[in-house]
Amino acid sequence: MKKSTNGGMKDGLSADEFSSMREKLCDAMPPLEELENGAELRRDLWPDMLRRLEQPRVGVPWFDWALLASAAAVAIFFPALIPALLYHL
Repeated sequence: MKKSTNGGMKDGLSADEFSSMREKLCDAMPPLEELENGAELRRDLWPDMLRRLEQPRVGVPWFDWALLASAAAVAIFFPALIPALLYHL
């Protein structure tokens, strides 16, 4: 008999776990027949999209630009470092 290598689980899900997982998946997804026939969404998504577009955009801090400029300067003045840095990634 083989030893289990998946953290102590022997055969996967039990019948109770499988049935609860199936119920959760059925609740989350509409039936496929409805999707194929052009079913409507449960709610309108456009107002959420408009609200998101009206939110102020997040700017990039000056420190990020300075860090980018210093990395570009190092790459320009010391091009031999590029392969060494890529090797260590």
